[in-house]
Amino acid sequence: MATITKETIIGDILDIAPQTAPLFMAIGMHCLGCPASCGETVEEACMVHGIDPDEFLEELNKQVETGSVQ
Repeated sequence: MATITKETIIGDILDIAPQTAPLFMAIGMHCLGCPASCGETVEEACMVHGIDPDEFLEELNKQVETGSVQ
């Protein structure tokens, strides 16, 4: 699996790593099923929710790599 970047689309992440949904929920993305949120990039979601994208990506990639939520 390639590393997730700021430009990766959230819907694509959820398709390949559904175990990351709680991480998105923790930053306030409670409508993961809606087309708008699934079409956003990681960077856009972080900007909207006031989250540091680099810190979020570190945790997100860790979860994808291990296959579980930490």
